[in-house]
Amino acid sequence: MELFSVLMSVYIKEEATFLDWALQSILVDQTVKPSELVLVEDGPLTKELYRVIDKYKCIFPSFISVKLSENVGLGKALNAGLKYCHNEWVARMDSDDISLPTRFEKQLEYIKTHPDIDVLGCAVGEFENDEHIVTSVKVCPISVDSYIKFRSPVNHPTVFFRKSSVLQVGSYRHCPFMEDYHLWIRMYAAGMKITSLQESLYLFKMDRNAQKRRGGITYIKSEMNIQKLLLDSGVISRCNYCTNLILRCGARLLPGSYRAFLYKLFFRRSRVSYEY
Repeated sequence: MELFSVLMSVYIKEEATFLDWALQSILVDQTVKPSELVLVEDGPLTKELYRVIDKYKCIFPSFISVKLSENVGLGKALNAGLKYCHNEWVARMDSDDISLPTRFEKQLEYIKTHPDIDVLGCAVGEFENDEHIVTSVKVCPISVDSYIKFRSPVNHPTVFFRKSSVLQVGSYRHCPFMEDYHLWIRMYAAGMKITSLQESLYLFKMDRNAQKRRGGITYIKSEMNIQKLLLDSGVISRCNYCTNLILRCGARLLPGSYRAFLYKLFFRRSRVSYEY
């Protein structure tokens, strides 16, 4: 199997229990284990988080901690961690989610048989309290040509990406809440191949209030940044640019409850249970 690194970031507001189950899922439960884990400590952490980190350093010897003196945000934290990843293939993972046991195995199998791939994601099952009860599933398309014009083409924490390809386009850049979308657009515009497995191999802990909070001026500024990048990169036309600005920025101005309802109605598949 291809050697690969896992890249994660954690900050002080994360819960130690969630970090524990995330690390358990990738370092203990996987059928194929990573060759190293790079965990960025994005600023000082709580004692509880440090205890979990120390626990897995004892379990997994190739555990690399990258300590940042202050909180810098996800994009900058991932850039800092990427410098310590020693393998060409890097798998992302968030610090409060669960990778199902065959995630790495199945993604690596696809990478092996599709050597032209630069970014590979998978579908995500979303849950609120019980990880065995998945309330919705987000599936990204195999072909991203149309999808990327309006939405991020892959589920960020599920991806494997080529380190060299990410570095070639300048890695993550500042675009609050949308650093990943910004990166995928630049990779797509450079002719790199992005796709996703249609199987759900990742469980995402969904905050029911997350979509309600995804509004306001910061989100609107990032939306405008994304649309300008799409236009300047030749991914969308000026007509698409104007339409996207109206729809996406308009959605950020809606009351939070309406935004959450539309999000679930149009962008998720419903599901009531999940076994693993």
